[in-house]
Amino acid sequence: MADKNLLNALGKEAAYQLANVTKTPPQYGALTPKWLTKILEFKGLEAGIYRVNKVVEGDAPLDVLCSQDPKRIDIPKGYIEYQTKPREYQLNSISTIINVDTKVSDVYSAPYDQVKEQLSLAIESLKERQESQLINSDDYGLLNNIADTQRVKPRVGRPLPDDMDELISKVWKDPSFFLAHPRAIAAFERECTRRGVPPVTVNIAGGTFIAWRGIPIIPTNKLFVDGLKDPKGKAGKSNILLVRTGEAKRGVIGLYQAGLPGEQSRGLSVRFRGIDDNGVASYLLSLYCSAAILADDAIGVLEDIEVGDYYDYPI
Repeated sequence: MADKNLLNALGKEAAYQLANVTKTPPQYGALTPKWLTKILEFKGLEAGIYRVNKVVEGDAPLDVLCSQDPKRIDIPKGYIEYQTKPREYQLNSISTIINVDTKVSDVYSAPYDQVKEQLSLAIESLKERQESQLINSDDYGLLNNIADTQRVKPRVGRPLPDDMDELISKVWKDPSFFLAHPRAIAAFERECTRRGVPPVTVNIAGGTFIAWRGIPIIPTNKLFVDGLKDPKGKAGKSNILLVRTGEAKRGVIGLYQAGLPGEQSRGLSVRFRGIDDNGVASYLLSLYCSAAILADDAIGVLEDIEVGDYYDYPI
């Protein structure tokens, strides 16, 4: 006698064999929005070298006459001196090689092209490294090229609104954006909440950010907390940058090589290297980048801020 509790219908396991599975492209959890490279102004170079010519200036580069009747007084004479050994920036390369078995790419490229997906993930990895180098490179990294006069220490360790205002006083000529680790931003927001001055939000470059004094605070995990992108503990120290960007503003600019063979995006090329005797196709990916600070007051840093302080509020 048949069990009345058994369903007389096609089962899930058998039906699964005829069903189409909707798949995602490869998901890479380490990828970030890389806002810095989207917001920073970049300049393309002809031959990979950028020279920053500066004027040897004091309080005023040249004496001038201000008078109602200049005929009665000698007009000052002189000229503006230039640095004889200006700094030159040379582009650094970030490279990798991707190998794809052509037998695999031929057979298993629907619905997603295996070569395209491999190259896409590799390109994003190179761009992640580019953002990190723009901030942390020993040679051209922003954090390591800030003038001593542009460094601010926090008053009590935590990033207070007063500290951010002090940083603005260092980069007061049309500042463009703050740059901070998400943990540092959260620490600053807690200080604002405690004082009843929550920051407003602004929309730029397709993203929504909090702002202080109208200046957006851009998140990046490349400004490390105790040397880590993703610290596990709550405590730690980090830095907050304030940047003025743009060549016309004598600010901070990114540099890249223009007109590369096989160019896929700004300063990045992909070149097919051929197929070996085993049927493995090889691709060379190269990204050329650097950064230049055109004037000392184009960037400042709030150093060694504590990001792990919290407050108890009555419920």
